[in-house]
Amino acid sequence: MPVRLQTIAPISYADETYLCAVGAHSGGIVAESPSQYRPRHPECSAFYQLFETHFDSYVRAYEERFEPHSGPLRPVVVSSVEEFLSCGRVQGGFARIRCPKCHEEHLLAFSCRTRNFCPSCQAKRAILFGEKLISEILAPVPHGHWTFSIPRSLRGLFEKDRSLLGLLSRTAYEAVRLSFQSLWNRKDVRPGCVISLQPFGSYGANFNPHCHAIISDGVFTPQGQFLRLPSLDASVVAQVFRRLLLKSLHQAERLSETFMNNLLSWVSC
Repeated sequence: MPVRLQTIAPISYADETYLCAVGAHSGGIVAESPSQYRPRHPECSAFYQLFETHFDSYVRAYEERFEPHSGPLRPVVVSSVEEFLSCGRVQGGFARIRCPKCHEEHLLAFSCRTRNFCPSCQAKRAILFGEKLISEILAPVPHGHWTFSIPRSLRGLFEKDRSLLGLLSRTAYEAVRLSFQSLWNRKDVRPGCVISLQPFGSYGANFNPHCHAIISDGVFTPQGQFLRLPSLDASVVAQVFRRLLLKSLHQAERLSETFMNNLLSWVSC
């Protein structure tokens, strides 16, 4: 079960020029003028046309062709596609916008706000979440980008039982917490961590549930002091993550003891 680590430089909270454009008139910072609203016409994209044309046929064929090895079609799949097909189109609902000064009007189509599936809504969600991370969640200390993944032999299990995805993220944090505490030989310290689950793919062959995590390069004491890590071996964290996850799956009666021990004996998963 590999764990990849990438260092992220400290975030400068004093530099907020990403919200503005540098002006040449006075040498200062001026706000960009708002652009004119233009409908995005999602129905013109190949991605939209693919689902508009073939999704109904896929749903009708799912029970016979895909359910035996991938499990029942989750209701969220159908609802997400249906909402996406209405996103940005006045047929799916709209608001009438009127300028109070010139009284010019235009129609603003509602957004679907689905997670991950709709390119437009997901892009906006990612920008807003990134801003929230910087302004409200992450402490102004160095962080690292970690990726936690699992072997192919376990991916089908997670695909059929999505409740196990929560176990995946909890185990990733526990592995980091225990490893960091061991370095300091203290149980009262905690690393800062934000984890995002990404269950990409489908049908066993390319389904690849994994975690992306932003983790502080150190720990926080109960008094709020930040202690920078003196050194770190990512392979140690990977071993802890492997043991915790496999034992948790065994305790949940998802893995036999023999299969668990076989996986634990692998040098790398």
